Amino acid sequence: MNKIFNYGIDHLTVNIALDIARGKVKAILNTTAKEKVVKSQAYVQEIVDKGDVVYGINTGFGPLCTTKISEKDTSTLQHKILQSHSVGVGEVIPKEVSKIMLITKVHALAQGFSGISLTTLERIVWHVDKDIVPTVPKQGSVGASGDLAPLSHLFLPLIGLGEVYTEDGSKAIASDVLSRLGMKPLQLGPKEGLALINGTQFILAHAVKVVEKLANALDTADVIGAMSLEGLMGSSRPFEPELHAIRPYKGSQLVASRLRNMLAGSEILASHVDCDRVQDPYSLRCMPQVHGASRNAWLHLKEMVEIELNSVTDNPIILDADNAISGGNFHGQPLAIPLDYAGVAASELGNIADRRNYMMIEGRFGLPKLLMADVGLNSGFMIPQYTSAALVTENKTLCFPASADSVPTSLGQEDHVSMGSISGRKTLQIIKNLEQIQAVELLYAAQALDFRRPLKSSPIIEATHAYVRERVSHADEDRVLAYDIKAMHDIVSSGALVKIANEVAQKEQLDLNGEFKAEFEY
Repeated sequence: MNKIFNYGIDHLTVNIALDIARGKVKAILNTTAKEKVVKSQAYVQEIVDKGDVVYGINTGFGPLCTTKISEKDTSTLQHKILQSHSVGVGEVIPKEVSKIMLITKVHALAQGFSGISLTTLERIVWHVDKDIVPTVPKQGSVGASGDLAPLSHLFLPLIGLGEVYTEDGSKAIASDVLSRLGMKPLQLGPKEGLALINGTQFILAHAVKVVEKLANALDTADVIGAMSLEGLMGSSRPFEPELHAIRPYKGSQLVASRLRNMLAGSEILASHVDCDRVQDPYSLRCMPQVHGASRNAWLHLKEMVEIELNSVTDNPIILDADNAISGGNFHGQPLAIPLDYAGVAASELGNIADRRNYMMIEGRFGLPKLLMADVGLNSGFMIPQYTSAALVTENKTLCFPASADSVPTSLGQEDHVSMGSISGRKTLQIIKNLEQIQAVELLYAAQALDFRRPLKSSPIIEATHAYVRERVSHADEDRVLAYDIKAMHDIVSSGALVKIANEVAQKEQLDLNGEFKAEFEY
């Protein structure tokens, strides 16, 4: 590992944040960042010494903003805010998501507008480097004044409270782990507690994962969609570049290009060029438009997330000792709306995939009914589509935009909130359900392709089909298909299918991403 990322200085991307969390990139506080942090903390101390009334430094919080706190109690105030705001409930979020919260918080604080002390910031970096990651309950944030409850739990270990994931992934009492490692709890100074818990890092960490997982789901949708099209002997004419040039959405153009390249050299396509089928159902010929619309939504989310990754989102912002601005950079709405949009985009990928599933078991276009030669005694592949249908409907119920709701909090001081934390959590759940729907389609598409033998598909589709068949055999009679679906899900969620397609494309000198490659990377 020789890559270095400088907190507070360098430009953070989704990929870099994930690499830091996974130990592939070392992130440090360099001299310039440290100087900015020290200067900002000095401004806060100057405000305290002068006795100027500044929210969160020497006042209470939220509706208590008019309550002045004495100089001797300013440190106690910061300790208490972590305790009083740690009200999260429910299961804890995955360790990696908590770690991304730490990383993104360090990057925001290291920009030198938050008044955090260098000692405190270095302790958070220690948690990242040592993989001692605080546990964070998944529920309790309304996404404005930032993610108060989740961030409070995230930073309880700084003052010797809360729980952490240890190096091996198990959970332990934070004070016990700190003691074992020779670390003592910190004494927070003025403004520090508020700087720690104001911000959007819970929403942002979930958004980072959404960008990663939805990108894989989008690429996977194209690969499996191409396999299904071959199994159903569909046409590639709807993917011609001239068609999409006159309605030039980036997502549609990219998907059409990918499908053309993935189908290049197919014997199956060539075998029915002159057939009497006038046009295919929408779930085949409209893949560029539907998959492409989801790609456009992903692109918007990626752009918003990258802005947020490099933003300062706590409050108040300390510009200098005479200029502390109490604003609303902590409000989660800029991420909440695109996260909800991404949830709809992911749901629609599952919706169209289920339609292809249904088509493959109907007994149309030369395929046997229920994708099995001998049905009656055998139910064939009837029931996996029930699973995809159930997941499609579950996803539809998750598509209500949390960002469209607001419940006033903090005695009306926080009278409009984003609910972005819910947007992030439920969008990740939609993508998890989508991966299961795609697993069913992969199972069906592989079975359908078997019935097109001895004709071969393109090099890319043949390679992905072979990869599937190495793990799950063709089914001539009923068996426990849950095991097959599980194997397909492992292929989908791991990104293995996309990797195979990309490797073969490179070997065949086919460019799957073309002119849009840079834009659709993260």
